[in-house]
Amino acid sequence: MSDSYSQKTAALTALANHAQLAQQWQLPGLFAQDTQRFRRFSLEAAGLFLDYSKNHIDVTTIPLLVELARCCDLEKRRNAMFGGEPVNITEQRPALHTLLRAPAEQRFELHGEVLSDQVQHVLERMDRLSQRVRSGDWLGFTGKAITDVVNIGIGGSDLGPAMACAALRPYIQQGLRLHFLSNVDGHAVDAVLADLSPETTLFVVASKSFTTQETLINAQVARAWFLSKGHTNDLAKHFVAVSTNAQAVAEFGIDTENMLPFWDWVGGRYSVWSAIGLSVAIAIGMKNFRTFLSGAHAMDLHFLECPLEQNMPVLLGLLGWWYRQYFNSTSHLIAPYHEDLRLFPLHLQQVDMESNGKRVTISGALVDSPTAPVIWGSTGTNGQHAYFQMLHQGTDLVPVDFIAAATPAHDRTHQHHALLANCFAQAEALMMGHQADERPGHEGEALPPFRVLPGNRPSNMLLMDKLAPETLGSLLALYEHKAFVQGVLWDINSFDQWGVERGKTLAARILPELEGKTSSHSHDGSTAGLITRILQKKH
Repeated sequence: MSDSYSQKTAALTALANHAQLAQQWQLPGLFAQDTQRFRRFSLEAAGLFLDYSKNHIDVTTIPLLVELARCCDLEKRRNAMFGGEPVNITEQRPALHTLLRAPAEQRFELHGEVLSDQVQHVLERMDRLSQRVRSGDWLGFTGKAITDVVNIGIGGSDLGPAMACAALRPYIQQGLRLHFLSNVDGHAVDAVLADLSPETTLFVVASKSFTTQETLINAQVARAWFLSKGHTNDLAKHFVAVSTNAQAVAEFGIDTENMLPFWDWVGGRYSVWSAIGLSVAIAIGMKNFRTFLSGAHAMDLHFLECPLEQNMPVLLGLLGWWYRQYFNSTSHLIAPYHEDLRLFPLHLQQVDMESNGKRVTISGALVDSPTAPVIWGSTGTNGQHAYFQMLHQGTDLVPVDFIAAATPAHDRTHQHHALLANCFAQAEALMMGHQADERPGHEGEALPPFRVLPGNRPSNMLLMDKLAPETLGSLLALYEHKAFVQGVLWDINSFDQWGVERGKTLAARILPELEGKTSSHSHDGSTAGLITRILQKKH
């Protein structure tokens, strides 16, 4: 038995024993015992402030968790990722999304290629292209300036840019409208195209291989819609591509001069930092896009250089693992108290669950503990009138990440104070609960059971000064690194997604069957029956 295995076993044993104690703790009691708890369990990094004092931890918990992280070689595997080693072992690729947001002067060479120069070259091309659209120099086939940009992609090619454009709404150039088309459902394309004019619309087709089924189907529909008014030789004025397949791009009708590349070491869920972020750059301008990158880089440096005990992504990852492992927590709520962050939980679903929704370790053995929790959420205060009832009085323990900005992007001070009051109140209520009647004249009186809130529910509070390109970059990088930390603890590859690939393979087989182009392959009885039913409906 190796020393590292013995050390990890000892760390897990110590944590399991400690967890038995922690499961009995009451959060209000922990605050009563330690008047410095808020100061002790909070930190600031890269423009974000984290209060993690409302968790089932004491001064011994974090050192025990950090010891496990070290036994799992977290620092070594973190450094390997930043260093360009093939941490995506099933595809033998690096995961170098952090390079995409590194400053221009930071040279990075791998296998004889100066990748940092390639990244900067693409950013410069994004700058020129986005500026042509923003300045009105990019004209459509009738000589009119572009007013609407439609990003056609799916997964990370959609979720990242759509989230960023929503989050940075106040920074979008006046007169420009951004639209996002991902779902292959025809209702989605109908809804997007309904209010657009072919004369003033630019489509950004985002597909690395230019073969992604959903993206290409939607792109072909958009192409046909455009050609109902324009001509084939006008396509180059209304379509650009983010891809590496120059031949397919040219065959589609897109000028390859308007094709921006990215690399196989950029995973889809980490691609908003790359040319996939072109729609974001067009919307907010390249200066703001670079600030978005610099905010992420600041978090990268914090993650890379800060001791584990004071490392924000590490702490969030350890706490999430703590609840999943010992508190039977099957889900984790993201509750942004900021309307412009309404798509942030959806993007984090991919960042977290596509990364860590795995059942085998790097060595191929079955994981011996539960892995990725379900990530979900929506904006406050809407959630308070929907699922927060379950958080307060339901039978499941659901850790919550509250996210808020101290300063709004508007001048409605009372509304912002009301928003923050609700945010802080929900966190307090989850922790403190409600055991006695607080009405005047009823102090200390017991409540009927249906009004009791048990409390003792954990949460984190993430505060930023304001939601801006830099803080959004830092926030997103924080959660990317959190997912990486948890992947290390579970000893899984956080950078592949073979479950997704299997579904794509089967869909490609079934589609021609539904269209009557091929005979039915061998399917299970249910799938075969469903295909037959659809075919019968056509007759």
